Amino acid sequence: MITVGVEEEYLLVDPDTGLPVPHGAAVRAAAGLDPVSAEDDVQAELLQAQVEVATPVCTDLGEIGGHLLRLRHAVGSAAEATGCKAALTGTAPVKGATPVPVTPVTRYLAMRNHAARLVDEQLITGMHVHVGIPDRAQGVDVLNRIRVWLPTVLAMSANSPLWEGHDTGFASWRTVVFGRWPVSGPTPVFRDDADYDLRAAELVESGVIADTGQLYWHARLSEKYPTVEIRCADVQLRADDAVMFAGIVRALVATALGEAARGVPAPLCTQEMLQASTWQAARHGVGGPLVGPDGARLEARAAVALLVRHIRPALDEAGDLREVTSLVHRLLRDGTAADRQRRALWEGGMPALIDLITNQSTAP
Repeated sequence: MITVGVEEEYLLVDPDTGLPVPHGAAVRAAAGLDPVSAEDDVQAELLQAQVEVATPVCTDLGEIGGHLLRLRHAVGSAAEATGCKAALTGTAPVKGATPVPVTPVTRYLAMRNHAARLVDEQLITGMHVHVGIPDRAQGVDVLNRIRVWLPTVLAMSANSPLWEGHDTGFASWRTVVFGRWPVSGPTPVFRDDADYDLRAAELVESGVIADTGQLYWHARLSEKYPTVEIRCADVQLRADDAVMFAGIVRALVATALGEAARGVPAPLCTQEMLQASTWQAARHGVGGPLVGPDGARLEARAAVALLVRHIRPALDEAGDLREVTSLVHRLLRDGTAADRQRRALWEGGMPALIDLITNQSTAP
C-alpha cells in the first residue's frame, strides 16, 4: 500500500476579535504536555501566530482521520488554555496594524530580512500531503504527471476568501498571497531527477532563495522524506475533508505511477496555461468555470468529475472509493469551505465567521 501523511497549519487568533495572536510557543508547549499528543507532532511555523501539525506515516485513510482529530483536539485544547483559539482558515480574515512577530529561528529571521512585507503578510495556512514514492526518479515523473490535475484539487480545497476584513472575490486568496514568493505556483516539467536537482541547485546558488525548502511549487520532492509533497490545498475546516484530499492525492500519485509503468505519455500543458488554470481555480473554487487538464474550459462539476474518473481505479484498489466519492458529492452539494465562510459572514457578520473557523478543530 502506498503510504501517506498529512501536515496541517493552523492560525492562532483572539476568540473575540479574530486577530492573530503570537501564542505559538505557549500553544506548542501546552500541546506537547498533553498526553494525547507527542511533542514532535506540533511544530513551529514562520510566524508566532501559527503552528503546524504532522501525522505519522499512514497506510489507511482511517489512520489519517484519527491522527488529525487527535492533533486538532490537542492544539485546540492548548490554544484555549493559553487564551486563544486555533482557526481552520487558509487566510487570517482580519489582521492588526502591528505585524505578528517572526518565530525566532535563524532561517525565519533571515527570510524576514530578505522580504519583510511578504513575511509580515504570511498569515496563511495550508495542508500538505506527502505520498511515498519508490525513488526520486519516479517521483519526478509523478510531478510531471499530476501537475495538470492540481488546479482542480486547489479549487475543491478553497478555504480563504477573506483578507483584512473583506471578501477578496477569490475562493483561495492564500494562493494569491503565497504566489508572490519567487519560486512558487505550478510545478515546472523536468526531464528527470538530475534535471530537477540541477535546477533546484541553480536557484539556491542564485541567492534568490536560501535553500530548497523555499521551492514553494504546488508539488515538489521532499528533501526530508522519500515522498512527493503536494502543497496546493488550503487547510480544511473539517477533518474529513482533509482525509478526502489525502485520498485524492494518494490516488493521483498511484495513477501516475501506474501510467508510467504502462508507458502512457505524461500529459502536456504549457506553464502559462497551468498558471492561468491555477488562477482560475483560486478565483472561483467550485463556484465557477475551471480549466481542465487539457486546457479546455469546463464547469466545475465537470472538472471534478473528470478528476474522479481519472483516479477511480486507484481509489478502488486502495479501498478508498466509497469514502472519497461520498465526500466529493457532499462538497459539490454544499460548496467549499470558502462558501461556508462567506455564508457565515453574510448571515452573522464577523462573530459568526470567527465562530465557524474556530470551532471546527474536532469536527469529523
